[in-house]
Amino acid sequence: MQNHEIATIFDEVADMIEVSEDNFFRVRACRNAARTIRDCTTQLAEMSAETVQKLPGIGADLGGKIATILATGELPLHRELRHKVPPGIIALLRVPGLGPKRARALAEKLKVRDLSDLKKAAQSGAVATLRGFGPKMQHQILQHLTELERHPAVRTLYSDAALVVEQLLAHMRKSRAVERLELAGSFRRRRETVGDLDLLAISSKPAAVMEQLVSFPGVAEVVAKGETKTSVALNSGLHVDLRVVPRQSYGAAMVYFTGSQAHGVHLRRIAIKHGFLLNEYGLYRDGTVIAAAKEEDIYAALDLKWIPPELREDRGEIEAAEAGKLPALIERSDLRGDLHTHTTYTDGRASVEQMAQAARERGLDYIAITDHSHRLAMAHGLDPKRLAEQWREIERVEKALGGIRLLRGIEVDILDDGSLDLPDKTLAQLDWVVASVHYKLEQSPAEMTRRIIKAIRNPNVDVLGHPSGRLLNRRAPSEFDLAEVLKVAREEGCAMEVNSQPERLDLTDGACLNAKHAGVKLVVSTDSHHPHDFAFVEYGLNQARRGWIEAAEVLNTRPLEKLRQRRR
Repeated sequence: MQNHEIATIFDEVADMIEVSEDNFFRVRACRNAARTIRDCTTQLAEMSAETVQKLPGIGADLGGKIATILATGELPLHRELRHKVPPGIIALLRVPGLGPKRARALAEKLKVRDLSDLKKAAQSGAVATLRGFGPKMQHQILQHLTELERHPAVRTLYSDAALVVEQLLAHMRKSRAVERLELAGSFRRRRETVGDLDLLAISSKPAAVMEQLVSFPGVAEVVAKGETKTSVALNSGLHVDLRVVPRQSYGAAMVYFTGSQAHGVHLRRIAIKHGFLLNEYGLYRDGTVIAAAKEEDIYAALDLKWIPPELREDRGEIEAAEAGKLPALIERSDLRGDLHTHTTYTDGRASVEQMAQAARERGLDYIAITDHSHRLAMAHGLDPKRLAEQWREIERVEKALGGIRLLRGIEVDILDDGSLDLPDKTLAQLDWVVASVHYKLEQSPAEMTRRIIKAIRNPNVDVLGHPSGRLLNRRAPSEFDLAEVLKVAREEGCAMEVNSQPERLDLTDGACLNAKHAGVKLVVSTDSHHPHDFAFVEYGLNQARRGWIEAAEVLNTRPLEKLRQRRR
């Protein structure tokens, strides 16, 4: 059994419990287990039972279930629930607006067993007769079903979605009817990929705001258009849902539509414990509004500190907010330097001077020039002789340019046996060494673990570059024992890179959190190959923030002299 298969079992168990029992705590435990398993870079089958139980959110009970899956290929609870809950009912949860309670009502009252039954029930008018549905919900269900049939779900890189968002917001804000407009959903949580865009607006003229969205040049199709909500499909493949909400409910709507679903469910459980009702319109007690206009007021009324959107994944942030222990997340202004850049010496598209000048203009105090070592032939990698030539140019540029410090660095290849692509004598003369895997990424988890550990035990290595080697939507990550790698990295003082390239974003947010717990420092680098690439730092920071990372846990927030002291 592969990790993704085990994670799928736990996700399906969570779905079926949600539909059949609505047991919040069991659902949450299974969801967290699935997330942990997917984030794990080593196959659970190759780990000891004791190690599995020590994974975040697993423990003895879930560890025992994992052991059963590994031994038998199935989980008895999963099998029991599948007999109890028809698989088609789980598909109902894909329909926007159909949560577990409504799915249960459809199954119990109308004998709906799958999306086909749901479509027939809606077309016949039966759905509208159920309590809590009505004609409007029935109409929306039919629209969503049509959309699901025509457009399978896709996820867009955050960076690609950001370009669309910039154009879309500029277009929408041209309308005088728009008083306020913000993004919610997964984009606001800054996930590495985005399913759709959720826009929330305040306006006294909602019809004009709807017309403004429909007139956006990128609209390929108007999926649905109403008085306060419009859905469109864009040429880019993204879908946009626009809602106009009352000013007095704006904060509650932002909490509700920012999500994640698990975070929202947890908040509503806390509201119930306080005797409140929480929904997208506000926080109520006995019909009286307690808080609604501002997000901060919603959280405060629940005795919680305001939680940054990036953390709203139900990974412990609510407990941290209750205890007053939320992290002070790293900010762009905290970064002092960039420790992974390339030039025309290898596969970069700008000279040392051009890269240094661009970094200075962005307010950086220092950068490391880290071109490739000679193993990467397609990038014209550097051998010791050419590297020495580059050092002379780095020294010349630093003196001529002024205002920025340049470090002599390298991105050295980790060879398939874990040795490095340049001799220690050469590496020892450098200011900064990034060690990365660029080939044989498909090695077994055990082989890759040994390979990486041998590399980071080299005293010249400062940071492990783009650790998993993944490319989003294009190449799966390499598998290795992350816990063991982090253990050795802590021992050796080797940092882990958060690579800001939009298709990498490597480490993952979950791995960032693991590194934090292991006491391993990070480096947020752009891996820039062009002056424009320095802007990618935003995406790496997103990833770090989602991983609960604070400024002190990132090496390139330090002044250069303190960074040098650490290396010595």
